[in-house]
Formats: sequence, C-alpha cells, structure tokens
Amino acid sequence: MSLSASLFQLPAPDLAAWRAGNTGVEGVWHFEAAVPGRQVMISALVHGNEVCGAWALKGLLEAAVRPQRGRLTLAFCNLEAFERFDPADHDASRFVDEDLNRQWSPERLEAGTTRERRRAAALQPYVTQADWLLDLHSMHEPSAPLTLTGTQPRNLLLAQAMRSPEHVVIDAGHKDGVRMRDFGRFGAPDAESDARALLVECGFHGDPASRTVAQDQCARFLRAAGTLDDAAIAQQLPGWLQPDAPRQWALDVTGPVVARSGDFRFAQPFTGLEVIERAGTVIGWNEGEPVTTPYDDCVLVMPSTRQAKPGVTVVRYARRRLL
Repeated sequence: MSLSASLFQLPAPDLAAWRAGNTGVEGVWHFEAAVPGRQVMISALVHGNEVCGAWALKGLLEAAVRPQRGRLTLAFCNLEAFERFDPADHDASRFVDEDLNRQWSPERLEAGTTRERRRAAALQPYVTQADWLLDLHSMHEPSAPLTLTGTQPRNLLLAQAMRSPEHVVIDAGHKDGVRMRDFGRFGAPDAESDARALLVECGFHGDPASRTVAQDQCARFLRAAGTLDDAAIAQQLPGWLQPDAPRQWALDVTGPVVARSGDFRFAQPFTGLEVIERAGTVIGWNEGEPVTTPYDDCVLVMPSTRQAKPGVTVVRYARRRLL
C-alpha cells in the first residue's frame, strides 16, 4: 500500500439519496429563489477520488439549503468514476477514460468519444448558465489548500473577498486540455465577461480536514455571491465557516514543468509551496534531463508525479507576493 493510501482517512460519502438529482441529469440539483440574484454553481467529484467536495454538497442538500436570492446548482460530476472509489487505490478512480477537467473545449464536448466527454456535455448547460462557479477539488499530496483563479483579475478579487485560503494561485491552466473553470465566459477577459470562477484545492484527498475546507469554501462562496446571508449560514450551516486566513499570498505562475513520459522524478519529496532560494537549483529529472528553477525564491505549486505521462504538468513555478 502506498503512503497516500495509508493516509486516506476520509471515507467516501453515501450519495444514494442524492444521486438522481432533480433536473433530469443525474447528480445535478437546481433550486430557484423568488428574489432575483446571481445564478451560482458548486461542483464536486470532477475527479472521482476527490471526495471532500461531495461531502460538502451532501451537507448542503441534507440541510435543505435553498437560495435566498438567485439560483443555485449543485453538481456531483463524475459519478461513474466515483463508483470505482477504493481508498487503497484511489488514483484508479480519478476518471474512467480521461480527465473530466480537461474536456471543456467545444471540439471535445462535441466529440462525445469518451465517457468523460459525454458527461461534460451533459453538464455543459449548467456550467454555461452559471454566473459564478465554485469547483471543489483535492490534491494528490498532503499540502495546504489553494485557490486557483485563472488569469482574470475579477477572480482574484473574488478570492480576496472570500478571505481564505491563504494561498491564491494565478495560472493559465494546463496544456493537455481546458478546465471547467476556464470554459466559455469564465475564461473570457474582464472586458468581455463578469462571470467568475474559482477552483479550490482543499488539501490532500484523504485528509478529513479537506472536508472542513470544502464546507468553509461553500459557505464563503454563497455569502460572497449574495445567495445566502450571514444569518442563514449560521442557522443552516453551523460550524461551516472557519477563521479567515491570517494573510493571503498571490502565487503568480510563470510556467509549468510538463512530463515527457512517465519517467519523471523529483530530487526531493516535494509536497507544494516550497520556496527554492536559488535559481538553477535542480528539483528533478525529466527523462534523465535535469529540471532547474528559473529564478530565485521560486515557489513550487502542486508537485506530483502520480499522474505523470507525456503532456501532463507535474509542477508549476510561481513568484509569491502578499495581497
């Protein structure tokens, strides 16, 4: 058993009561208020082994949370992968055919050639309609939570308004496909769109603390969107809001390290947010070729070789600044 499997202490939630949804699309729930407001969406299980977000959505449904203003969509995304979940081999349930969070481009959505592409197409109307999106994820390795904003300044403002987590990653996505949070209006420049989207990495997949982070982020997001007020959150979701981060750091991603094959290895067991003091420091080897940091005080963002194969990002370089 691998170290991460032995550390997997967060059980998979029982979603039987919530699997059908109420929209005609499996796993998708939608509620509308009488008072106008934003249409917001919270998604979980984009990867079948990332169960913290599923716990948070289940909690919202069990609490019978309804929007006070606007419309609220809750989506359990890759249920077919989740069905295969095994804490002793959790990577195997990340997806069925291919990563669901790389299929969000028109050509892939229209192709329908894999189960993940067909599922993305079924979810697309809800993603397209959403004004604000919170996409809940977790990480391959034990690490502090991260918010990923994309490159649009409006998303950084939302991350700052939520006041947690401490580290905010400003990045352009992945070379091997478009993420949900970058799809359509969410990926458009500020001059063309006010749609906002955050992807939150809540911690290690198997850490029970990741569920607490996911719940906290849901409460903060619904408050920031105007979907629920403070009184409703306190009454319906007691204990969900955690203390604000003591500060927030922006991590401006300057580029990825992309694996050439499965033969990528790191020089140390990095877990993320390490600050490498000197430019030119060897952090690993890509098919035997040294990989070095490009500048002083380089931050390593989400290093992992667990999904290493040609074209997959294994770490990102970033510069850190205090917000």
